This record gives sequence, C-alpha cells and structure tokens, in this order.
Amino acid sequence: MTISLRLNDKDSELIKAYASINGMSVSELVRRSVMERIEDEFDLKAYEEAMAEYKKNPVTYSHEEVAKLLDLD
Repeated sequence: MTISLRLNDKDSELIKAYASINGMSVSELVRRSVMERIEDEFDLKAYEEAMAEYKKNPVTYSHEEVAKLLDLD
C-alpha cells in the first residue's frame, strides 16, 4: 500500500533529518511511529479495562499465593 502525506518544507526536512540520524528511511520512520502509536493506544485501553475490573473487585495476590494457586510450588 502506498500512502501520500502532505508536509510543509520545514516539517519535511525535520522528518528526513530525524530518519537519517536514526539510520532509517522516512517510510520506516513513519511506519514505526504509527505502529507504536497504535500499540500505545491498545495498551492504554487494556490498562483502563484492567483498572476498572480491579476497582470492582480490589483483590490482589502475592507471588507465593499465585504459585500455590497454580500448583507451582
């Protein structure tokens, strides 16, 4: 897939320079940046769901308790 992106000259030069300093192409920089942003948003959603669940039932277990529950001791 090909994606076009319109940038002003200043932004374009900054992105090219940053990619070059980090030893990657502009395409790789943009791809990595977008993928990291998506991953961060998924992680945040998972955190928010886990916190909501914890607030409903704030029970915690120690490592020893988990090992015992899983019969790992």
